[in-house]
Amino acid sequence: MFTRIRSAAVAAAAILALTPALAACGSGGDDQAQGDGKTLKLWHYEGAASAMGVAWNEAIKQFEASHPGVKVTFEEKGFEQIRQSASMILNSGDAPDVMEYNKGNATSGLLSKQGLLTDLSAEADKRGWSKLLSPGLATTAKYDPRGIMGSGKWFGVPNYAEYVMVYYNKDMFAKNNVQVPTTFEQFETAMQTFKSAGITPISVGGAEYPAQQILYSLALAKADRSFVDNYQLYKNKVDFHGPEWTGAANTFADWVSKGFIDKNSAGLKAEDMILAWEQQKSPIMITGSWLYGRAAKEATFQWSSFLFPGSKLFPGSSGNLWVVPAKAKNKSLAYDFIDITMKPEIQNLLGNNGGIPVAAQADKITDAKSKELIANYDLIAKQDGLAFYPDWPAPGYYDVLVAGAQKLINGSAKPAEVLDQIAKPYNDNLANVGK
Repeated sequence: MFTRIRSAAVAAAAILALTPALAACGSGGDDQAQGDGKTLKLWHYEGAASAMGVAWNEAIKQFEASHPGVKVTFEEKGFEQIRQSASMILNSGDAPDVMEYNKGNATSGLLSKQGLLTDLSAEADKRGWSKLLSPGLATTAKYDPRGIMGSGKWFGVPNYAEYVMVYYNKDMFAKNNVQVPTTFEQFETAMQTFKSAGITPISVGGAEYPAQQILYSLALAKADRSFVDNYQLYKNKVDFHGPEWTGAANTFADWVSKGFIDKNSAGLKAEDMILAWEQQKSPIMITGSWLYGRAAKEATFQWSSFLFPGSKLFPGSSGNLWVVPAKAKNKSLAYDFIDITMKPEIQNLLGNNGGIPVAAQADKITDAKSKELIANYDLIAKQDGLAFYPDWPAPGYYDVLVAGAQKLINGSAKPAEVLDQIAKPYNDNLANVGK
């Protein structure tokens, strides 16, 4: 059986990993000789109840069954923990053999540019991963020498997809005679109905990713594909005082003033948001499909989801990537594990537990909730509606956007001031990518 290391010991191990002197970066051929060939060190940050957690636990079992004498040492990390310290950890002697990491220019792209990730191009072709992933999903797996996604070498492999949606409490909607909105105007009317009944409509976590994803969703509601290409791929200059970002910041601030978003939510984390929605303190939660499986297991009320009203573009992409650090000691084992997560039986399990598989057998997805989730994803994919995530364009931009959203929530800065503050680091980064 694989081992799981949790709680304070995990945090302590991460801190210790940061203390050794940093070694030189490498782009990594196989370093199998450095490993014992009997241990696969695996890190990821998905909860055990999530679709990915369920599927990957089964993948671990299958890996150990197909590799007699090999043990998986699984360390459950936090998203913030890996995000904040990945570069230093991967440049130390404590790098895992395979780990989940966030995709995009500011994360996987930056690590690839720094030489901290293994080039997986040969394995992607040999094992068929490149054929299993659609061009849209493969966008986040490939990075050029500047660390920009969409072309170049394979530095990661996603085995699921994701998007941001509006979760809603069907019981609370019915009790307050609120219909599922199909336009932006209807959405605001629905939220006003709840507020008039003394209910804060949206559960928000301002201290982490949820609030900035709402802000980006509002920008996308006024955007087209050229806006996304300019913002994410640097095709043309982005006007942060144009209609997209200006409309988003003004509307977000307006939602706070109307009580649609609680003014005290600036310090709340994603977990606080989830629990408040599950405790029926708010009927709406705008967040990603990565929480779908958890909601299916934990919600004690009738619920469903709908796409952000009035928009044709939505935050979303492939899921996070399996990456193999350049300093991994058992790379061939890492490749074998990634391969198992792409197998139909693991993909089907992921799909039936609230995930969006990339290579499942359609007739094997039988769970009604999962079918609903995948149907909405298919609708987005068919209209080329995946718009990636707002923090991807520049290293450190996640923290910039979190701070900006918090200022809109607590009213410490006006919308135009927030836009100036998020524009500067974005524009400063353009020099790093030759723009």
